Amino acid sequence: MAEEAISAELRPGWRRPDGTHVAALELRLAPGWKTYWRAPGDAGIPPVFDWSGSRNARTLSIAWPVPHVFRQSGMRSVGYSDRVVLPLMISPGAPGDVELSAEMQLGVCKDICLPATLRISGTLPGAGARPDPVIAAALASRPFSASEAGVRGVTCRVAQDGHALRLTAEIEMPTLGRDEETVIEARNPEVWVAEPDTRRAGGTLTAETRLEHVDGRPFALDRSGLRITVIADGQAVDIHGCTG
Repeated sequence: MAEEAISAELRPGWRRPDGTHVAALELRLAPGWKTYWRAPGDAGIPPVFDWSGSRNARTLSIAWPVPHVFRQSGMRSVGYSDRVVLPLMISPGAPGDVELSAEMQLGVCKDICLPATLRISGTLPGAGARPDPVIAAALASRPFSASEAGVRGVTCRVAQDGHALRLTAEIEMPTLGRDEETVIEARNPEVWVAEPDTRRAGGTLTAETRLEHVDGRPFALDRSGLRITVIADGQAVDIHGCTG
């Protein structure tokens, strides 16, 4: 049933002069269904991608477009509905074609949430392909960087709370839009981050949250590894790291 709610198509893209190959996964969802961003929120299922079957792909990263925030039954999730194009930035190991093979484990939700597994493969040509305007539009919809958004500084205060930590992040930045939301990610994937309480006072946006190791044990927090995304009105700002 889950696979009927979502389908994937590989857009082969083009090769840049610097050697980077730009491709994309185009995900289409049945009416009323949604899938999730890299940090899906407490009500979401994190996506997992396996590229190990690919050939001549030395490195690969996803350039995530701005996600949407969904509220349902008092819980927040972060993701996409209808259709989303996920640009892929690939560094080939050698000149020539890239044989891309992906297995995607995604969560899809409507009235219920279900896991879906999709597989896709194809050849990404090493030469001769023109830029794809669909992928170019998706790249243009990525979050702003901190400098582009006018972020002047980010300060993080940390306090012990049993085995967990309380984090208060103060972000000096212009207002992005109405109903600003924040998503905070730790570099350590074994650290769970609760939905932040976000509020604004003048030029400062404050986000407070709780971080806890999935095994319930004490842990050290690297402030430079924190990633804070501010989302509002179809825009987002991607902020890396903060000071103490």
